[in-house]
Amino acid sequence: MEAFGQFIPLILIFAIMYFLLIRPQQKKLKDHKAMVEALRRGDQIVTQGGLIGKVSKVKDENEIEVELAEGVKVRVVRGTIAQVLSKTEPAEG
Repeated sequence: MEAFGQFIPLILIFAIMYFLLIRPQQKKLKDHKAMVEALRRGDQIVTQGGLIGKVSKVKDENEIEVELAEGVKVRVVRGTIAQVLSKTEPAEG
């Protein structure tokens, strides 16, 4: 019984670490993944490098084409999108 009592602080520390660090990080990753999957043509985005542009084409599951200025288009890996500034409404049809 005495050995179990020595593990209680260790178990409490692990539980606190889980709820304060691990769980919020998992939620943040899940939210970022959902945001990236929902990208559409016309959305205004910010990359992790600080570039602001508009999605001009969704190429495939890992890559999008972003227009930074008129006529200046770059290919960007989806995972590097940091934020969506403005969403476009889906086309009705």
